[in-house]
Amino acid sequence: MGGLRHLRRLPPRRPVRTDWPQWVPDTVRDALGDTGITRLWPHQAEAATHAHEGRDVIVATGTASGKSLAYLLPLLTEAATQGEGRTIYLAPTKALAADQARAVGEFDLPGLIPAIVDGDTPFEHRQWAQRFANLVLSNPDLLHHSLLPRHRMWRSLLKNLKYVVIDECHVYRGVFGAHVALTLRRLLRLAEHYGAHPTVIAASATAANPAASLAVLTGRPAVAVTHDYSPHPGATVALWEPVTYEIEGEPQQASTLSETARMLAQLTRRGIRTLAFVPSRRGAEIVAAEAKSRLGADPAADRIAAYRAGYLREHRRDLESDLREGRLLGVATTNALELGIDVTGLDAVLLCGYPGRLASFWQQIGRAGRGDTEALAVMLAKDDPLDTYLVHHPEAIFDRPVEASVCDPSNPYVLAGHLCLAAEELPLKDADLDAIPGSREVAERLCEQKLLRRRPGGRYYWIGSERPEVTLRGSGPMGVDIAETKTGRLIGTIDTAASHRLVHQGALYLHQGESYIVDDLDLEDGLALVHAAKPPWMTSAQEITHLEVLSERERLEMGDVTLCLGEVEVTSNVISYQRRRLPSGEVIDTQPLDLPPQTLRTVAVWWTVEPEALEGVPDLAGSLHAAEHASIGLLPLVATCDRWDIGGLSTPAHMDTELPTVFVYDGHPGGAGFAEQAFRKWTDWLRATQEAIASCDCRFGCPSCIQSPKCGNGNEPLHKKGAIAVLSLLLKAGEGPIKSTVFRDKPELEPEPAEADDDLWPGDF
Repeated sequence: MGGLRHLRRLPPRRPVRTDWPQWVPDTVRDALGDTGITRLWPHQAEAATHAHEGRDVIVATGTASGKSLAYLLPLLTEAATQGEGRTIYLAPTKALAADQARAVGEFDLPGLIPAIVDGDTPFEHRQWAQRFANLVLSNPDLLHHSLLPRHRMWRSLLKNLKYVVIDECHVYRGVFGAHVALTLRRLLRLAEHYGAHPTVIAASATAANPAASLAVLTGRPAVAVTHDYSPHPGATVALWEPVTYEIEGEPQQASTLSETARMLAQLTRRGIRTLAFVPSRRGAEIVAAEAKSRLGADPAADRIAAYRAGYLREHRRDLESDLREGRLLGVATTNALELGIDVTGLDAVLLCGYPGRLASFWQQIGRAGRGDTEALAVMLAKDDPLDTYLVHHPEAIFDRPVEASVCDPSNPYVLAGHLCLAAEELPLKDADLDAIPGSREVAERLCEQKLLRRRPGGRYYWIGSERPEVTLRGSGPMGVDIAETKTGRLIGTIDTAASHRLVHQGALYLHQGESYIVDDLDLEDGLALVHAAKPPWMTSAQEITHLEVLSERERLEMGDVTLCLGEVEVTSNVISYQRRRLPSGEVIDTQPLDLPPQTLRTVAVWWTVEPEALEGVPDLAGSLHAAEHASIGLLPLVATCDRWDIGGLSTPAHMDTELPTVFVYDGHPGGAGFAEQAFRKWTDWLRATQEAIASCDCRFGCPSCIQSPKCGNGNEPLHKKGAIAVLSLLLKAGEGPIKSTVFRDKPELEPEPAEADDDLWPGDF
């Protein structure tokens, strides 16, 4: 069993060309003509004209459709005509900003003065950029942590700011998107204070309602350009389920990582330039290493590498250059290359599992097929209920519209910090608060906490003792450096939240095919010390969790079943790790760990069932646990997330509800909208969950239905038939009368800065 489940051919697209807009000067046309650009696609001309005429615009077309020229034309025109207008270009990654700087540097255009300003830029270079650069290439993090707090030093840039370019803006969703939206609004507010009224130009992958998405980010109306006139050679897209074999009569599925490595090796051996997208850093390392091992002495083995975040800057740039110039044939990467550098001439893309969103799916497979040769794209299903569902229901991929980006700048957990920062940068006016729903209420509560003060005239001033610490990406204010114990050589970095699971003392850490054992993790100094080793085992961290219900927002009562949405507090703690023998996975031993707990206040959806309704359900604890795992795996079907954005907990008797309960919660402080979408679409969500479990070929449960790769309790206990029975009961209850109640509880404003992304069953503590 296993193998090809569906094959879909995407037809080629013929190009349509148009003439240059009249407002583009000859010097710009000549400079672009020297690089081979002699005419435009209509979507480029339309978007550029909107921006030139002062309208905020977003161009949302496919990968390799020339979106960069749509935003470059207006700023190149400004530079060529010796205008004083300056531009800030924002990319979600340093690699993308560096790649744009390289591309712009190829234009021989007098008057254009670009400069990269990011966390790696020396102070004297920043000073030069402040004074002279009319194109500053940066990222939201630098904007938030450096430029806005020091806006007086950047006054010359801000008062002449004509364009703000937001590249790959579909990335800004969830809590991260809310942070970036508020950061952009702070930028536009300061620019207006200095007398500038910049136009925003955004580029995005194909998305639902892109104009509305940009308007949420900026707080201003925008127009969208969505019809793609660029050529594409077409693609063959395969949905592949790893081959299943039997052990003692029970079907077992081959590892998706191993299958991806096998395909990467085969394609590379044939000289086919291939990207393999792998969902985790560790997985990318494993795929690259196994693909090289499969090739053995074949010279192609030396042309395979891994690429991910956490590498040193010099190492990343070398890999990017090798890939761009064709010295690398095969690269196993995280989504760092979904957005990053402009790579031409790729032949094939492998997706090691569904990336969680249709926008990411189309963005990733679009990385291949940029020439005249038809592209190949293969999605290999992970041992995951969502992936299993998708390969057996291809219409959910090919016949479904791309999701809208979910972003809520009014989230009080996010908004509170940015109001404090904005007031510290420049006193808040009533008009500033009117722009965001709920911000006036949040500001008044901050006044009660002695962080803001409202003075006569209606302005709010920051009165805190020191500038508040707000992080955009939810990983805490400090990362952890990874260095060799003996030499002190820096190997890479990791965010603080993930360090508890991946670089705890005794952990096996993988980096570019090399393995290291962690000697010590010092969280105060942000340092993990490691030494090179190749043990015959791997490690996996074990966590326990405790969940407390803080308040309810809404409730649906359906007889014996109650469905709720509300605020919860989740406390998780990595307490030990297991060493597992390779390749069998046999547990060698369990070692205790002494790490501090991480606390998360967030939003959850949960359901309770009266015990008498569950009398016929076998193994209640295992049934609830299995239903929790599967529902987490299927939540990305109705919410714009992947399973690593959410967590869960199940128990036969929760201390707050005193009933059998299953929780599914957002793994971000304050929530990210995922649990709320689950509450709104709960019947679609749980019906798909039940169908995914029931249609799986296994007898007792497997990774494709009820087992979870994140479970901190070793996927015990689980009961497949019981999970189907519980979900059937829930769906049947939804067919009867429903009593709906809406509550008005106010969430707290100051959650602890921690994350949780594991689904755990609390039966062991």
